[in-house]
Amino acid sequence: MNSPASLVRSGSNALLLATACLLMHGCGADSSEDVQKWIAEQKLSAQPLATQITEPKKFAPAPYVPQGELDPFNKEKLVRSLRQEAASSPQAQLINPELARRKEALESFPLDSMEMVGSMSRAGKPVALIKIQNTLYSVRPGQYLGPNFGRVTRITPSEVVLRELVEEGAGEWVERMVSLQIQERSP
Repeated sequence: MNSPASLVRSGSNALLLATACLLMHGCGADSSEDVQKWIAEQKLSAQPLATQITEPKKFAPAPYVPQGELDPFNKEKLVRSLRQEAASSPQAQLINPELARRKEALESFPLDSMEMVGSMSRAGKPVALIKIQNTLYSVRPGQYLGPNFGRVTRITPSEVVLRELVEEGAGEWVERMVSLQIQERSP
C-alpha cells in the first residue's frame, strides 16, 4: 500500500497547490482594484489643453461697379467673343468667302441628279457637258455645282472633280473631293 513517506509527500504537494491557488486569487483581485483606482485618479487630474478660438472676422463683400464695361454675365459679351473667335478660325476662312459670293444656277441641283455626258475644249480650256433633267449645261473649271459649295477644280475627258465644303457634326467645315464620272451608254 502506501508508505507513510509517500502520504506525506502527496499531502505536501496538495498543500503547496492549494497555497499557490490562494495566492493567485488574492493577487488578481487586488490588482484589478488598483488599476481601477489609478484610472479614476488620472481622469480627475487630467486637464484639457484646448486653446481659445478667436471669433472669425465679419465678411464684407465688395460691391461690383462696372465702369463702361459689359456685365461679365451678359450674353452679348459671350456672343461678341464667339464671333471674334469664329471669324479668325481656319474653318471660317474656308466658308466665309463661299457665303459671301452669289450662288450659281447649278448649285440648286443635287449632285446625284447630274450626269456627265461628255467633254470638249473651247479656246484651249476644258469644258464638261452636264445633263440635268434632260437639259444640257456646259461647265468650266471654277464654276460651282451642287448644294455643298462644290467648285469644279479639274475636268478630264472622263470626269469632273469638285472640291466641296461640308459641315461636320461638331460644326467644323471640312473640304472633301468628289467627282462626276462620264456615263457611257450602250447603243
